[in-house]
Amino acid sequence: MSGVEGIELVLAQTAPTAEGRPQGSGGGLGFFLPLIAMFLLLYALVIRPQSRQQKEHRKMVAAIQKGDEIVTSGGLHGRITGIADDVLTVEIADRVRVKINRTAVSARKTALEAKEKKEAKEKKA
Repeated sequence: MSGVEGIELVLAQTAPTAEGRPQGSGGGLGFFLPLIAMFLLLYALVIRPQSRQQKEHRKMVAAIQKGDEIVTSGGLHGRITGIADDVLTVEIADRVRVKINRTAVSARKTALEAKEKKEAKEKKA
């Protein structure tokens, strides 16, 4: 097929019909359907689970109380000894306390769970 025949073929496929539209054009909706499908897939696989995880984290951070054992996003393990607005005082060792931002908490155990764990350790020893 020569270059001229290829151009003629392309022009024939896009030549207007009696209605004035080129042949083979399905309208604008046919073009946007794959984009809409990709957005819905992205929403279902990425955006929705991420927003659910953020909601659970906000709920967990709001429920923090004095005496809870926590793990920070930096990896510090400790027990909360004081709460002031968005600042938590965390005891990470005997008489060693640090202040962290409330949003830095990545995991939490309630005071009751921590107490039960401590008692179980003492019984084993």
